[in-house]
Amino acid sequence: MENEIKTITPADVDKLLKDGKKISIIDVREDEEVEAGKIPTAKHIRLMEIPERLDEIEKEKEHIMVCRSGRRSENASLFLQEQGYKVKNMIGGMLEWEGEKK
Repeated sequence: MENEIKTITPADVDKLLKDGKKISIIDVREDEEVEAGKIPTAKHIRLMEIPERLDEIEKEKEHIMVCRSGRRSENASLFLQEQGYKVKNMIGGMLEWEGEKK
């Protein structure tokens, strides 16, 4: 399927970070949700801001999209994929994140 979104688990994201991999994580939650804690290296771009902030998202890199449960990040992933970006959705979102938070 053309619009199939690749997924990654929170545990796999945590392992990539612990292994020192340079990965791009974009957190699409609202400001108050991010204040409660986000993945330390994640860039915060609210879901509604993604279309006007595309210039901040590098096309050459793969990006891991994150939200609270995985639904909004899935929408963000679909949108970005349609624009030609390489993305993965972190399934389960921050509800299932057991790694470090900032």
